[in-house]
Order: sequence, then C-alpha cells, then structure tokens
Amino acid sequence: MILCNLEIQRALDEGRLIIFPEPKPRIPEVAGQHCPYDTHSVDLTLADEISIPIDEGVASIDLARPGKVASFINRNSAHRTISRDQPFNLGPRKFVLGRTLERIVLPIPSEGDTCLAARIEGKSSRARFGLLVHFTAPTVHPGFDGTLTLEMINLGDWPLILSPGMAIAQLIVEQVMGLPYANPSQFQGQETASGLPSTEQKSTS
Repeated sequence: MILCNLEIQRALDEGRLIIFPEPKPRIPEVAGQHCPYDTHSVDLTLADEISIPIDEGVASIDLARPGKVASFINRNSAHRTISRDQPFNLGPRKFVLGRTLERIVLPIPSEGDTCLAARIEGKSSRARFGLLVHFTAPTVHPGFDGTLTLEMINLGDWPLILSPGMAIAQLIVEQVMGLPYANPSQFQGQETASGLPSTEQKSTS
C-alpha cells in the first residue's frame, strides 16, 4: 500500500518515518508556491556534494568480487562541493554520484504488524531533459538510516546544471506487512555520495 501525502505527514508526526530536514511547506501556503508533497510522494533535494569517477589506474571492475563498494568509489573519485553560485555542469553522456540533502530513517518497531519502506524515483520534469537520477534498486529498506545516493547520468543532448537545493527526486512511501528482522546493507549510515559516513570520506579522500 502506497501512502498518500497526508499519510506521509502522519508517519512523520508519529516517528514511523524520519526525513531530516523535513520538507516544507506541508501544504501550498500561497497560490503557485511549490509544495514538496505530491498526492502520494514527497520531493527530495540535491545536496552540495558531487563525486566524479576517475578512470585512471582502473583497468576493469569485477562486480562479482566481494568488497566495500563505497570505499572503492571513494578512492577512485574526485569529490566536489557545489553551490548555487558554482553549480555542476553535467554534460551529455556523463555520469556522477550525488546524494540527497535529506537523511531518511525507516525504523523497525519492536512490536506491531507493519512498518514502512520507500522507493526513490526520478521527477518527470528532470527526466524530459534526459536526467536519470538512479539506476535500478530504488528500494529504501525498513531499518535504513542515511542519505540516499543518486546515480545521475545525462542521457540527453544538452548540458544540465545541477545546483544544491534543487528538487532532484521523489520518495514514495509504502507499508510493509509484518516486521522484518534487521539486515543492514553496506550503505547503512551513508552520508556521502560515495556511500560512506562523512568522517570516513574525510580520512580517505
């Protein structure tokens, strides 16, 4: 079951869903003003960090070999802080990693018969210019805590300007039947585009 905008806000009030900072306003306060809550989704915005893959010294990547994906990406990427005065120009057929400004938490309660999961999806107003904001695996699992990494590629023919604070994706929240046992992924607690906590990126980049 997908939650409508009022149910998303109810989940925020009850602590079943945490989005920090919380998207505002909850309702359109002025005619024509952007409200981040669509009928059954809420907009998420782009943070000020872009990670640009560097191919120097990387002959190939064995996707079947186990390892810490975030650490590899962090070591082999250039990290750039962007601002509204100095945005990022994403050229045609170029790929970068970004992240949401918002931290998403989906607690698994200790009792009850349901919890929440979510999906991150692109926005049609961005996609129509060729911007893809994630590849496959859009699911945000119950128990997740962290910002969401955006795998962004420009599939169009025009360069696209990426600025922090712009609405970049939408979160769709779903109800899960039953309470799962926790099984955190390697990206649990991620705070950077590469998938690491911010303290680890500072120490390894």
